[in-house]
Amino acid sequence: MALLQTNKDLIATGIKEFNILLNQQVFSDPAVPEEAMVTVVNDWVNFYINYYRQQMVGEQQEQHEAVQELRQQLDTVCLFPGQI
Repeated sequence: MALLQTNKDLIATGIKEFNILLNQQVFSDPAVPEEAMVTVVNDWVNFYINYYRQQMVGEQQEQHEAVQELRQQLDTVCLFPGQI
């Protein structure tokens, strides 16, 4: 089933905003170890999923597929080295 355009737009917005957030976290001398940052980023992913889930439109199955697509794209964006 193809995603509704509104949901595609929400996913694109979410990914754009998430990238901005991630790009703000680049430090030459990180304040937290990588393991802790993985936890923080996973929490951010869950926050974004919960936020955008409420805005998805369409039938329940369409909303579910849109949320799954958002999660997949967020997971792809935030991969840490060695965690593939």
